[in-house]
Amino acid sequence: MTAETTVKKPARSRAKKGDGPTRLRIRVRAYEHGVLDRSVKQIIDTAARYNATVVGPVPLPIDIKKYTVNRAAFIDKDSREQFEMRIHKRMIDILNPEAKVIEALTNIDLPSGVNIDVKMM
Repeated sequence: MTAETTVKKPARSRAKKGDGPTRLRIRVRAYEHGVLDRSVKQIIDTAARYNATVVGPVPLPIDIKKYTVNRAAFIDKDSREQFEMRIHKRMIDILNPEAKVIEALTNIDLPSGVNIDVKMM
C-alpha cells in the first residue's frame, strides 16, 4: 500500500468589514478614446506620485448604441440613416490606497465628457 499525502490549500484571507478599503476600483467612461486615455494617464500619474500600487488600465468592452432614423418625414420611407454612439471604458484598481491618495484623486481635474465611478472594495 502506498501512503498518499494530501496537500491543503491555504485559506483565503478575506477582509473584514471594519478593516477599511483594500482596493479602490475606478471605472472611467468617455465617448472619445483619446480624451479617455489622457484622463486615465492623469489618474495613474496621480496615484504613482504617492507610491500607490496601480493595476491597469484594463480596457473594457465598448458599448455601441445604434439609432436608425428616416431621412425624410413623409416621402421616401425606405431611405434611412444610421447613427451610432460608442462608449469607451477603462478600469483601474488601486491596491491598499492611503488617505492622501484618495484625497489627491478627489481633487483631480478631468476634462468634460469623462464619467468616473469609484468603488471601495
